[in-house]
Amino acid sequence: MPAVFGPPEVVVASGKGGVGKSTVSAAIAIEAARAGHRVVAADADAEAPNLHIVLGVKEWESEEPFHEGRIAYIERGKCTECGICAQVCPFKAVEVINGHHLINEMICEGCLTCALACPEKAIRYRVNVLAGRLRVGVTRYGFRLVSGEIVPGRPNSGKLVTEVKNRAKAILGSEGVLIIDAAAGIGCQVVSSLTGSHIAVLVAEPTPASLHDLARVRALTKHFGMAAAVVINKADLSAEWAAKIREYAREEGMPILGEVPYDDAVPRAVAEGVPVTEAYPGSPAAKAIREVAKAVAEEILPNWLSWYEKYRVKEPHPYTPIIIRPEL
Repeated sequence: MPAVFGPPEVVVASGKGGVGKSTVSAAIAIEAARAGHRVVAADADAEAPNLHIVLGVKEWESEEPFHEGRIAYIERGKCTECGICAQVCPFKAVEVINGHHLINEMICEGCLTCALACPEKAIRYRVNVLAGRLRVGVTRYGFRLVSGEIVPGRPNSGKLVTEVKNRAKAILGSEGVLIIDAAAGIGCQVVSSLTGSHIAVLVAEPTPASLHDLARVRALTKHFGMAAAVVINKADLSAEWAAKIREYAREEGMPILGEVPYDDAVPRAVAEGVPVTEAYPGSPAAKAIREVAKAVAEEILPNWLSWYEKYRVKEPHPYTPIIIRPEL
């Protein structure tokens, strides 16, 4: 087994958005804390963080700015309005307003292209701009949550997620478990969530889109050599596609931690800002989700290294992106 450092890191991911990932994350964190594990949770969706709502963080213990990146601006005294900056900007961040070229700060990603192309050297940069905030709070269940929130329009949310994870690990120390609620998709935020983590709980629903996206996020977990398991949410929506997800999980060597039925109690609990396992504990979905959470807290975490060794990817599977070249 490769060297493993630090306490276990469990990432709840999905590929597709809206499949119940945060609901599962909250339930696992709560159940792990009740089982006696020292828990720190991390909301790794810096673009749309909401785990603090579900877990009942009333106020933040600490909140600090996160500075990163750069934004271009044009020195009016040097600009001749030649328009070359607008021609070369790959993000279309240069606009013409009242005859003057201006850089839209919401779109600029600080790539330097305009500065390199400007014949008058009229473009400068503000560096270490305010890119987001890093926050720590205590949930209504007694454990801490670390969350980040990116400033609208700023790039590199993955860097903020890395800061969220680092802060959470510093709070956790050498013992306990870190529960990470990843963003949807397979972008920078998800890559930052998975990097260095050990176990992935992949949530899917029985639809073609969800199975497609499950395969994409599974490719990332294989890239990082993680052990992974699957939760099928709304499992009774389609027997055909639920069966296809089970078959895919079997082929990939991923155990099914549980299957959750569709249940109106879930959206009601979401509207109330309370985990369904707490708001409607007797509902079918709550019972199924609690069993998933107990499987993690009572079966996986006490002997997590053995579980990790059993289900981890034994051979490296580098993720190779598909590059689609534009037609000329």
